[in-house]
Amino acid sequence: MSNLSRERGSSARPAPWLFRPGPDRRTPAAVRTPAAVLFDRDGTLVEDVPYNGDPSLVRPMPGAARALDRLRARGVALGVVSNQSGVARGLLTRQAVALVRERIEQLLGPFDVWAVCPHGPDDGCDCRKPAPGLVFAACAALGVPPHRAVVIGDIGADVAAARAAGARSVLVPTAATLAPEVAGAGRTAPDLPSAVDLVLSEADGPGGHR
Repeated sequence: MSNLSRERGSSARPAPWLFRPGPDRRTPAAVRTPAAVLFDRDGTLVEDVPYNGDPSLVRPMPGAARALDRLRARGVALGVVSNQSGVARGLLTRQAVALVRERIEQLLGPFDVWAVCPHGPDDGCDCRKPAPGLVFAACAALGVPPHRAVVIGDIGADVAAARAAGARSVLVPTAATLAPEVAGAGRTAPDLPSAVDLVLSEADGPGGHR
C-alpha cells in the first residue's frame, strides 16, 4: 500500500487531486466548439521528463502556447488530466506537482482545471488513465458533460480514458507511442497545433457539436 493510501485510510477510495482557480476564469464555450479540451501533460503539453518535480526542466511542446491561445480565443475551457504515479512511488510530492503546474501556466497560460492522479497501478483508484476518472473529475469541475469534451494525448491510455468517459479524443503520437495505439486511436494529428486545428475544423464543419 502506498503512503497516500495509508494516509487516506484503508476504507477510503483513492481520488484525484484537483487544482482549479475558480469560476471567474471560465468562459462560455462558443456554440459550435467543444465545451472543453483536456490535455495530457507529459509528452503532449510539455516534453516528457520522467517523474519531473523540477520546474526548471519544463519545456513546452512546439507550438503549444499558440494552439492553446486559439482555443481560449474561442471560449473553450482548458484542462489537464495527468497521471503522476511518481507520488505513489515516493519520487514526487504534492508541492512538486503544484510547482511544475505553476511553471507550465507561466509558459503556456492559465488552465481552468487540473485533474491529477497521484496513485500507482496497484492503488485501486478510478482515476489513473486508462480509467475515466480524471476526465469525469475535470468535466464535473468545469460543469461540462463529457460528450462535449475532447481529450488530446500522446498514448493509448489517453484515448481509452476519453472513450470510457464518453468524450472524443485526438492522439498526437511521439516516440513513446506504440504502433497499435496509433492504429486504434481513430483520430491522430502529427503535432499539438494540428490536433487543435482538427478539433476546431470538426467543430466548424457540418458535423460540429452544438
